[in-house]
Amino acid sequence: MVVKSELEKFGLHVISIDLGVVVVENADVVTSGQVNAALNVYGFSLITDKKDRLIERIKNLIVELVHYENSNTKTNLSTYLSDKLNQDYNYISKLFSVAEGITIEKYFIAQKTERVKELIAYNEFTLSEIADVANYSSVAHLSKQFKSVTGFTPTHFKASKNKKRNELDFV
Repeated sequence: MVVKSELEKFGLHVISIDLGVVVVENADVVTSGQVNAALNVYGFSLITDKKDRLIERIKNLIVELVHYENSNTKTNLSTYLSDKLNQDYNYISKLFSVAEGITIEKYFIAQKTERVKELIAYNEFTLSEIADVANYSSVAHLSKQFKSVTGFTPTHFKASKNKKRNELDFV
């Protein structure tokens, strides 16, 4: 809503807004510097470099897959990203690793861990159900991966009073 409101202040007609992507008409009416300055006030910024846009798109697809899609499909991550981006996975994997200093797989695991933390904090599901929702093959696999990322078992995390989660932008 903030992004749409700020863009409309510049006379831009917003066609669509999705996670990390805005499509507008009349973009030639205003400079990107003006829009970027207005968006920076709210913690947003324009991404104009083609490679940076691709990296953001990769992140957004992973966030959508892990946090928003009810993806009970056991789709291979590399196939999923290649299909969605119409790019060779080796290319996007290397680009992502160089730019972010972390592999796509590790970023994916970090996002899954945040999703598991969220589900544990809600206290509505058993670990078995969480493993299923988060597409883990077993509770043991979930527990091992969770502990390797957080240093805690899911049970210990659930019992702790401080269920600290990271913002998705900082995972």
